[in-house]
Amino acid sequence: MGASKLKLVRNVNHSRRFRLVVLMAGCFGVTMAFLVVSKPQTPVHSNPGFRTWLPPPQSGDDVVNGDNNGIQGSHSATSEEEDALNSQALGKVEKEEKQVPHVAEINIEKEKSFQREENAIVVDSTPKEEASIHELTGTMQIPERKPLCDVSDQRVDVCEMYGDIRIPGNTSSVIFMEPSNAEPKELWQVHPYPRKGDETCLAGVRELTVKSSSESPKCTFHHDVPAIVFSVGGYTGNLFHDFTDLLVPLFLTARQFDGEVRFVVTDFKRWWIAKYLPVLQRLSKYPVIDHDKDEEVHCFKQVIVGLRAHKEFHIDPARAPNGYTMIDFTKFMRRVFSVGRETLNCIEDLSAWKPRLLIIARKRSRAFTNVDEIVAAAEELGYEVVVGEADAGTNLARFAQIVNSCDVMMGVHGAGLTNFVFLPLNATVIQIVPWGGLEWIAVLDFGNPAKEMGLNYVQYSISIEESTLSEQYPRDHPAFTDPMSFHKRGFHVVRSTFMENQNVKLDVSRFRDVLWKALEHMLQ
Repeated sequence: MGASKLKLVRNVNHSRRFRLVVLMAGCFGVTMAFLVVSKPQTPVHSNPGFRTWLPPPQSGDDVVNGDNNGIQGSHSATSEEEDALNSQALGKVEKEEKQVPHVAEINIEKEKSFQREENAIVVDSTPKEEASIHELTGTMQIPERKPLCDVSDQRVDVCEMYGDIRIPGNTSSVIFMEPSNAEPKELWQVHPYPRKGDETCLAGVRELTVKSSSESPKCTFHHDVPAIVFSVGGYTGNLFHDFTDLLVPLFLTARQFDGEVRFVVTDFKRWWIAKYLPVLQRLSKYPVIDHDKDEEVHCFKQVIVGLRAHKEFHIDPARAPNGYTMIDFTKFMRRVFSVGRETLNCIEDLSAWKPRLLIIARKRSRAFTNVDEIVAAAEELGYEVVVGEADAGTNLARFAQIVNSCDVMMGVHGAGLTNFVFLPLNATVIQIVPWGGLEWIAVLDFGNPAKEMGLNYVQYSISIEESTLSEQYPRDHPAFTDPMSFHKRGFHVVRSTFMENQNVKLDVSRFRDVLWKALEHMLQ
């Protein structure tokens, strides 16, 4: 009896084990069939901060046309097969859960909607072997860009572009490449010289056409650094204009690139480039391109046409890259020409030290007619006097050394005062203003800039007796009784009357007080 019961239990256990093995084999078979038949696709991943990732499309046309051919269709078929297999293997409850849309399908639909709303596809408008907008940006959406040029400033028009920009040599064109279907096209006419509105000046400046286009000559030279396009026409050759129109704006525009920028120059003047080559080489590590004679098609990823400029001899830190100031500019110029002194220290005992005074002597107009008297008066006060002449032919590097060695510089309003950029900080500039209501331009051109450079500034306006105009006109002439009436007739009248035809004979007794004031600045 006991043996029969034991045999019965064993049979039951064998039956249970057999059913369990059959059940496990059946589940394994169903699972394998599901995996083979359904071929589930790669899951869609979400990357925070970026657009949802999708499997690559079947062709470029699919992307351009906004279709997901080969993705949406295969996913629908797979979902049906999944439903059938899941209902057999997992039962009614899991079948009901399957009725909820698959997360991959939701993401695909969101992606399609996002693409339709944002128009996210970028079309490559240039041959693949050339630098193009597509190569620069990939398939990322390009944000809506600003107009190529900003013409709102009163002093200069500046165009700044990022992407595929082409500059064909010996032309007047700068071309911003865009897809053929981009609208609207842009066309700008600009003079790349910061003296906007001055027709006399701009008559010597080549006008450039800056435009967006889908057509351009093929690139023959690719650059990995930005380009700055500007003209050395205009008023170049006048030391003041060389600085206020070009060197200060060049510093303001190019210094931020730390040498990694290329200059493309129109109205090329070889003598001008040679004169200021030390400055150009400090701002750019690359040879200057003579745009007027070059035959290459230069291609850049960033181009600035025109030079940023503020007021005369002025940098506004609020508008300047890196908050540059005129003190930064003068420090830069002193380093370019390797002048020694950065700062003039205060003097405690004049008896043990002779301050150096530089007199800027002009030759043609606004010249001192009694230089010897001025020198003698200054030496009586303890100055060591240096008389220097500064004109277009002056060796700038050599003269910079002379200026930097001096503590006070004086001269009649004119380009020669521009050399004050080489004075050490805390030195003094004395500007003698000719007769004729010229105080406003004296302050604008040199007075305010001197203060911004960290210099002490003293202004001296001459009297009628100190002007050679008293030898040309009677005392009741409007030049003396109403000089501002000449200003109303235009600056050309002011220039011809009070600037080109006037010299200065200083009253040294009256001027002595000015020289004393300069000494007081050094004693503070």
